[in-house]
Amino acid sequence: MASSASRVLALLELLQARPGLTGPELAQRLDVDERTVRRHVRTLDELGVPVVARRGRHGGYRLLPGYRLPPLMLSGDEAVAVVLGLLAAERTGLHAAAPAVASARAKLERVLPDAVRDQVRAVADVLGFTAPAHPATPPDAGVLLALGTAARDRVRVRFAYRSWSGTASRRELDPWGITFHAGRWYVSGHDRDRDDVRNFRVDRVSRVDVLGPGTAPPAGFDAADEVVAGIAAAGWAHAMEVVLHVPVDEARRLVPRSAGTLAPHPSGTLFTGRAEHLDGAARMLAGLGVGFTVVAPADLRAEVRALAERLLRQVTPP
Repeated sequence: MASSASRVLALLELLQARPGLTGPELAQRLDVDERTVRRHVRTLDELGVPVVARRGRHGGYRLLPGYRLPPLMLSGDEAVAVVLGLLAAERTGLHAAAPAVASARAKLERVLPDAVRDQVRAVADVLGFTAPAHPATPPDAGVLLALGTAARDRVRVRFAYRSWSGTASRRELDPWGITFHAGRWYVSGHDRDRDDVRNFRVDRVSRVDVLGPGTAPPAGFDAADEVVAGIAAAGWAHAMEVVLHVPVDEARRLVPRSAGTLAPHPSGTLFTGRAEHLDGAARMLAGLGVGFTVVAPADLRAEVRALAERLLRQVTPP
């Protein structure tokens, strides 16, 4: 259990970051009761930190206006959490700049107590991941922040873009959301040049300029869904239609979102997608562990039969 002193410091951090939180909200975040919150507030007051409480709809606790505090040091647990988060970010490609991740880790390790620093380094040395590393090129941190701000504030931007083939262009976009998927960052929104919803790889974006007010996304818009749907609809060589003999809810748990789209079907679920290599698609379908019927293409049915025959030869004694 956290000490009383650490909870008082945590309360002070919350008041700086989120002024106006109510007693019940603070109690929930600190995992204490409201009476303890009031006691911690009195402790801050005794230490000379002016906390004011206001009643009513827009009430809550806040520091006295104009009162500023110097930055607080992270506790040992907080620093460990940040360091482990940075390690995971490096592995998954979530970071926006590898040198910044390394320097942030170095700074945090310098302020850790010696014993905690040694333990954190030990974890870093032996840490393993079940998922493969994503060596994708990280985006420029400034570009990522500019696009995220534009999406939040609903403003239109113009940026330089380099396509997968290396073609350079200038694009105007109303950004509606940022998505991290499979080691890459994407920005989704209304492409003014194409008059359509498009996804752009953020690591291919540069020189973001704000143009002015943009448009809001339609109701129910989900940037992550747009990204995985766009990947599933990419121009791979073969279009596929397969009926999975399970309900849609079960199919969603089995089929990767980026593999294709799922829709109700009289016999279960209609899976529609594309694949570059049909032998790989056959292995993916067999790995689902459910019955299925290949509607198209005929070559996929042939690949499924060939896979079944290979498996039978492997398990049937000569």
